[in-house]
Amino acid sequence: MADALPIPDVLTQLVLQNPPQTAADMRRLIDGFAAFMNADLPEVGAFHEAVSIGDGVSADVVVPRSAGPHPVVVYLHGGGWICGSARTHRKLAFRLAEAGFLVLNVDYRLAPEHPFPTPFEDCLAALRFARREGARWGGDPARIAVAGDSAGGNLAAATSAALADDPARPKAAVLIYGVFDFATIGQGAMPGIPEDGPLADLGRRMIELMVRSYLGDDAGPRTADPRVSPLHVAHRLPPTHVVVGGADPLAAQAEALVKALGAAGVSHEHFVDAGMPHGYFQMEFLAPTRPAIARAVAFLREHV
Repeated sequence: MADALPIPDVLTQLVLQNPPQTAADMRRLIDGFAAFMNADLPEVGAFHEAVSIGDGVSADVVVPRSAGPHPVVVYLHGGGWICGSARTHRKLAFRLAEAGFLVLNVDYRLAPEHPFPTPFEDCLAALRFARREGARWGGDPARIAVAGDSAGGNLAAATSAALADDPARPKAAVLIYGVFDFATIGQGAMPGIPEDGPLADLGRRMIELMVRSYLGDDAGPRTADPRVSPLHVAHRLPPTHVVVGGADPLAAQAEALVKALGAAGVSHEHFVDAGMPHGYFQMEFLAPTRPAIARAVAFLREHV
């Protein structure tokens, strides 16, 4: 009998059989994987779903089992600014709460219905809400960090920089395979994937869909905006943990940010998990995932 395909390859084949064409297609795809990715949730102290932050924005609040006051993590989910939700990233939020952090897993509004700057502004509002209201669930408003993956990594970096002089400034940022420079998005290599193959073509079309949905048809003038490309304001970031998979085309984005952080003298860590694809923080069946989460937790404990 032939060996079974690794699960990431199976998921890839499923996507290629019915490639998404619109934001709605992407949402159905991500929602379809949510139950699988979020099975066997860790034990936590309490879970409050869809707590209103205001203006159509909500957050799931996940409370640790331990006694407070708890350091706080505002988590910003990935999904290319067009899909994903607090529900699709629930297990990762529960992992952070399991480690002792009060987690606000934010449901910011999505493009194309709510293009830039709405998702960015929603995430700013979430960080300010965490400082103002986090004590309701045992959070310590003086110890707040922000974390996010993919589009959420972009938003986490952008909001951290924007709040550098604000009382709601996070003390640390965890940036998981994020986009930091829209001018170079899509330029990263895809190791092991032929550039003229169907998977590479799908990747290019997905990037085009996401950028167009978030920034509009004429995205060029906005790519230098620091709220869009936080690489330009790397010097304003707090201590930062940058992590990416070695098989992720966004590895080049992480490397560029790390160079900017180093040039600016910002305290940071940089990890590349060999062979890991985009999205692996939600794939606990992959051996490097739990150790990668543990490194992020250790960084947060050190800084918040």
